[in-house]
Amino acid sequence: MTPEILLVLGILLAVIGVLVTEVMPLEVLAMLVLGILAVTGLVSPTEALAGFSNPAVVTIWAVFILSGGLTRTGIANILGRNLLKVAGTGDTRMILLIMVIAGGLSAFMNNVAVAALMLPVVMDIARKTDKSPSILLMPLAFGSLLGGLTTMIGTPPNILVSEALRTNGLTPFGLFDFTPVGLIVMVVGMLFMTFVGIRFLPQRSPFASGQKDEKQIISQYRIQERLFRIRIPKKSALVGHTLASSHLGSRLGLNVIGINRGRQTSLAPDGSEKIQPDDELIVEGRLDRIQEMNNWGQLLSENIGPDKHALLGCGMQVAEVQLSGNSPWLGKTLSELGFRNRYGLNVLKILRIDREISLNIKSLQLNAGDVLVVHGPVANIDKLAAEDTILPPVVLDAAEVTEKYEREKKVRLFSIPNTSRLLGMTVSESCLGDALDVQILAIIREDNSAVVPASEVKFEPGDRLVVSGMSDLVGVMLMQGLEAVFDKDQAGVEDVSILQSDTVGLVEVILSPHSVLVGQTLQEISFREKFGLTVLAVWRKGAVIRTGLRDLQLQLGDALLLFGDWKKLAILGREPDFVVLTEKMQEAAREEKAKTALAIMAAVLLPVIFDWVPIYIAVVIGAAVMVLTKCLTMEEAYRYIEWKAVFLIAGMLPLGVALDKTGAASMVAESVIAVLGPFGPYGVLFGLLSITFMATSIIPTAALVVLMVPIALKTSAGLGISPYPLMMGIAMAASSSFTSPISHPANVLVMGPGGYKFMDYVKVGLPLTLVILAVLMVIIPIFWPLAM
Repeated sequence: MTPEILLVLGILLAVIGVLVTEVMPLEVLAMLVLGILAVTGLVSPTEALAGFSNPAVVTIWAVFILSGGLTRTGIANILGRNLLKVAGTGDTRMILLIMVIAGGLSAFMNNVAVAALMLPVVMDIARKTDKSPSILLMPLAFGSLLGGLTTMIGTPPNILVSEALRTNGLTPFGLFDFTPVGLIVMVVGMLFMTFVGIRFLPQRSPFASGQKDEKQIISQYRIQERLFRIRIPKKSALVGHTLASSHLGSRLGLNVIGINRGRQTSLAPDGSEKIQPDDELIVEGRLDRIQEMNNWGQLLSENIGPDKHALLGCGMQVAEVQLSGNSPWLGKTLSELGFRNRYGLNVLKILRIDREISLNIKSLQLNAGDVLVVHGPVANIDKLAAEDTILPPVVLDAAEVTEKYEREKKVRLFSIPNTSRLLGMTVSESCLGDALDVQILAIIREDNSAVVPASEVKFEPGDRLVVSGMSDLVGVMLMQGLEAVFDKDQAGVEDVSILQSDTVGLVEVILSPHSVLVGQTLQEISFREKFGLTVLAVWRKGAVIRTGLRDLQLQLGDALLLFGDWKKLAILGREPDFVVLTEKMQEAAREEKAKTALAIMAAVLLPVIFDWVPIYIAVVIGAAVMVLTKCLTMEEAYRYIEWKAVFLIAGMLPLGVALDKTGAASMVAESVIAVLGPFGPYGVLFGLLSITFMATSIIPTAALVVLMVPIALKTSAGLGISPYPLMMGIAMAASSSFTSPISHPANVLVMGPGGYKFMDYVKVGLPLTLVILAVLMVIIPIFWPLAM
């Protein structure tokens, strides 16, 4: 084994590890791979960049634009509307029709785009026929994947294997060379889903939005548990503040969904609405946040004299301690160390070389040279000083403490009256500070001794609390408390029914496959401010998330339950980053251009069928004409291109070249022949198909094909068999991504709306995969004989 082979195999293993774990964006991985291959000399600089001009890559991005043109002209919408007319109400007929239409569209369109287009249509069908979306949406996703197998432009793996044959001096597959095998697989797969797979589909309906199914939404999200009313006292500090500036959302995580003012009720109020005395706010959120505020209302505020220091006295100090270079704390967080309970000290701030950090310091990984500003009893600081992990502490004087920390941290002093219900409660039971970014730094006992409160410490008569993070508005609001209103209708129809009316309603949305918001939080995109809508919950991977939504990073497949004005919900439907799960909320398609788009598609395919023009030239011209005829705009064209796939393929192609040039592909092929050769050509075909089927569950399909192609070509040459059946098999297996939600974006797309869990895909997808494997073993040798 040469050094070059060792190097390229090492790169290959690292690439597979990153593809499986996704520890970095796949586009970044692709660029790193081509750069490393060029720097190490495994390929020339020209070969490293050749992927971007490769005909397969050009064909793929041009097909994305053509697919976008068919999308924006409403081809799927037109078919979907007609679907309901002939689908009837039977499960079997409905599933079969959905899969046939999705499969037919996917033969010439991007299958993820087809799934996204058909999703609102199928959801509307589920509502109108009183069907569970869970029995319709997985067939939709699988139908779009099966349809992509039937033509060369149906899915990137088909394009890649065809181009690989041309590059290696062999006759490439034609546009419809995939059709005989792909069509049989599609028919068998659809029949399996219709008559067998339906038995494994879950019967649940978490996302029915119609008035008829309102109770199902309430039950699924347990919204009734989180709906209550709070009354605003006449002298409340909130009076005169807008909802946006009230801190009810940012500090307490409460969504104000309505205001009762006298005899009038205002639903889905704007953030600029001002709070008035005696208002009754209808809110959605956690009741314990209000209970926490009322516990703060049990305290009495004390003035801190000019000659006194809240952080000092009673045997307390503030000191700076620096971590040594060999500290075992490095790379760990304060939470992981259990710092506060272990040492009885608060960390007020972390001083790092380039900045001072005072927010979210509990979850921050510690670095060498970090300076922890600690506060607590002198004895505890002395105990910390004995640790080998830090340099000797530097105790700060009173002037530094006042200037740097007491003012900045908004430190205040409170006392617990003898009649308070907090007496005898533990710090944990009181929930003080859980929601408001307010922290109890110390408890000063009646004998003037001070302790840093651990969760099990109980409040005693005469206690005084040293508290940080208390802004003026929050402080006054806490002292007054808010009154939660309960009555016999609290969790009943009266409160719940306000979520659906002629003016406001509940709607589910998912991120579009072309969304640029993946990885961002609702707070970062200013969702509430931009759209005036409230996110009540997020459905992710079979579970409902109802808290911490402002800071939750959005993922493809997330379903967001929104509440707001119907007009604002309709505006959201025109945003390209979201797909609203009802067709009436979708941006109007340019249906007047539908015939033009179909004519362009026919004009692209005709010269390719008769071999007049190479496909990569035909699709580029077709993409340009789509834009020129205004079937879609140039901005939309850019959005419909799946740039992640383009970069990934362009970056992986040089790795395939390196595997071939260094002899690594030949070495792997020899191993394949040694293991599978004794079973004959059929054994080799079965082995390569099985490997590809297993790998497609965890590795992106396009990358998998690029890695498998050189091995298949070398294996066929070594055995003296035709490469065509092996290449056809790899293309079919790579695109049959049914066994997990993460194996293909189309599967992720329907996971939230269908309420699916990971095992639902395994239960349905695994037997479907085994059936397709058996079918391929029978039909591939018939249409593409193994013998040369």
